[in-house]
Amino acid sequence: MNLLYANDARGAYPDSWYAATVDPLPPFAPLEGDVRADVCVVGGGYTGLSAALHLAEAGLSVVLLEAQRVGFGASGRNGGQLGSGQRQDQVTLEKMVGRDDARKFWDLGQGAKALVRDLVSRHGIECHIRDGIAWAGESAGSVDELHRYAGHMDRHYGYPLEVLDREAFHALCPSPAYRGGILDMGAAHLHPLAFALGLARAASGAGAVIHEGAEVLSIDDEDGVTLRTAQGSVRADHAILACNGYMGGLAPQVGAKVMPINNFVVATEPLGDRAAEVLTRDVGVADDRFVVNYFRLSHDKRLLFGGGESYGYTFPRDIRATVRKPLLRVFPHLADVPLTHAWGGTLAITRKRMPHLARISKHVLSASGYSGHGVGNATQAGRLMAEAVRGRSEGFDTFAALPAPAFPGGASLRNPLLVLAMSWFAMRDRLGV
Repeated sequence: MNLLYANDARGAYPDSWYAATVDPLPPFAPLEGDVRADVCVVGGGYTGLSAALHLAEAGLSVVLLEAQRVGFGASGRNGGQLGSGQRQDQVTLEKMVGRDDARKFWDLGQGAKALVRDLVSRHGIECHIRDGIAWAGESAGSVDELHRYAGHMDRHYGYPLEVLDREAFHALCPSPAYRGGILDMGAAHLHPLAFALGLARAASGAGAVIHEGAEVLSIDDEDGVTLRTAQGSVRADHAILACNGYMGGLAPQVGAKVMPINNFVVATEPLGDRAAEVLTRDVGVADDRFVVNYFRLSHDKRLLFGGGESYGYTFPRDIRATVRKPLLRVFPHLADVPLTHAWGGTLAITRKRMPHLARISKHVLSASGYSGHGVGNATQAGRLMAEAVRGRSEGFDTFAALPAPAFPGGASLRNPLLVLAMSWFAMRDRLGV
């Protein structure tokens, strides 16, 4: 199954609130004929666009090939949350790699947030970026754990997280589902598709040549790199694979360690004065469930809510119904509010829930598997690969050194095994275990 077209029309953005609230860029022409470049980038999401931008700004000739439209994939559909650190929290990372290396990943995460903010500012990207992400706990035990984490971050990293008891959290987010949490005002949220299109505009303006409707069908890296599409080819000194959940069969060694999964988001009609029934401050929220619910208010006061359980590679027939169930669990008082938009997207995860950066060969680099933390991670990964191409690979090598176990079962069994595992954890969520 080719996930580029399994759930979406060719050359079109999904019917999302994001796509409805941006001015799309004029289409970039498909690749025709054979061309030469210093670097060929495959994929027009945050990773690829960031790589192309930084390479072009450094004076290299860059060709970016995107099978659909720039920002078509997870980069244009996600929850828009720019989180701190990595997908794994610092306590988990300390157990995984030790405190010294955990500090390196924390610093990289802080750098990723700073990079996004800098790009938004430097290139005048209008993406409604706002400070603040809250983490919500559903049980007394999970709230205690979040509060202990805040203390750990203050003691060992000097990073402030505001501790919220039940009353304080309810004053922020009047949901009966949550008993407390923490608030990270160093994190942020933004309009993800507007950010992606801004990166594309900046990359093109810096001299990168972008082609849409240019699916890469094969890669030959015997002598340099040659990438072929149905209508042409790019001969380059280096290639950067920035495909995330849409890698397909281009790099089987990456596909064994990075698995595509789907996620779903809905938008309500504008809530007006009722927005205070969702949030009293303009911050994003994510909860501590294994099947995470995440939400925020849009700049026109809609609730943007992501969640729901659906496993397999095709989207459910009724995304609204899939997401409405967890939405009403969190906000039962919004049962009468219509959902105006509903969409799905394909992201990618790794077993360690950390990005997978890899040197596939002497001339080919890859970054993917952001596991739901891609706004900062993916943008940074693009810059790290651009730097690695130019011989400065410290940040890239830090990620590449992480153990990256393959998913069990191979390509044929990994998805059924994931379905079983996710179903088990989803049941634990429902039981409050």
